[in-house]
Amino acid sequence: MGIGEQIAYHLARMGSHILITARTEARLQNVVRRCLELGAASARFVSGTMEDTAFAQHVVREAQTSLGGLDMLILNHVGASYFGFFDGDVEHVRKLLEINFLSYVAMTTSALPMLKESEGSIVVVSSMAGKVGFPFTVPYSATKFALDGFFSSLRQEFAIQNINVSITLCILGFIDTGSPIPPNPLTPRCPPALTRPAERAVRAAAEVLRERPAPRDECALEILKGAALRRRELYYRYSSTRLPLLLRDCAAELLDYLVRSRYRLPAPPGAPRPPH
Repeated sequence: MGIGEQIAYHLARMGSHILITARTEARLQNVVRRCLELGAASARFVSGTMEDTAFAQHVVREAQTSLGGLDMLILNHVGASYFGFFDGDVEHVRKLLEINFLSYVAMTTSALPMLKESEGSIVVVSSMAGKVGFPFTVPYSATKFALDGFFSSLRQEFAIQNINVSITLCILGFIDTGSPIPPNPLTPRCPPALTRPAERAVRAAAEVLRERPAPRDECALEILKGAALRRRELYYRYSSTRLPLLLRDCAAELLDYLVRSRYRLPAPPGAPRPPH
């Protein structure tokens, strides 16, 4: 559960009423138990998969039934994908769009009446890969760009209609969402095509990225701070997310180069080998 689990623990320490969801019921039971130990006013779970948008609507209905309303909708779930060159699998892209994008739309649509009543907040956990094209994450990046477009447009419509519901888009860099191993300079310098589950993709990224992942507990707290302040966008970590984006309009090719320079890439075919 990664970042979502840490968000739940931070909310529990604040005495919140919490409803969480994920696929694995045993894991959810442990998180709920821990939330209650940390001081949550109440903690419940609904297990299931976001591959079916009807389940997303079911989660929101459960919030209405068990909590009587909703102050904050945190959209954080993500489908498993691979880390490697795009393999042409259109079906995988379609499935990932259903989980990473359409289920977000379904949950937001279902939750909006409660959020309008509470003048609450929508928190969308996204990525730098939804602002800049990153190599080796083509399907994932496509879904994150879709989130940016949908929720940025929805925010505009809220303003036109005087709907007092905030939307905070969280632009995250490389986060320790699983148990990634640190980059190893002795490993082959090429992107491994590593597939499900998601933690393995994080490990694969750690093998080729020239940076260490940021801690998920700190990231979760920053997300909640941004939501509480009703910020338009949150960048974490700022130096590796917001600052590079300043180049996007004035020096796009330089930004592309800087993105590629973060990776340990294989030498192009025909390139001379460095002397031993």
